[in-house]
Amino acid sequence: MSEEVQYKVTYMVYCVSAFANHHGLNNKQAYSYLKRFKGITFLDECYEAEHLLSISDAVTDLTIICNRNGGALSTP
Repeated sequence: MSEEVQYKVTYMVYCVSAFANHHGLNNKQAYSYLKRFKGITFLDECYEAEHLLSISDAVTDLTIICNRNGGALSTP
């Protein structure tokens, strides 16, 4: 696995964990939610820009993206 891919995977795992903590979910629930409502796709496709922002911004962006795709969790 290339170093770039390792960074991307590490970032995505960290975002899923932060999303889970923010919304009171466990990591498996958060991953399933993000996968279903296109948050994982967003992180993968927008990694170059998104990883430059804070994790808090990433969680907010994930919440917005998932809401646009039918998710029901909201930002506080």
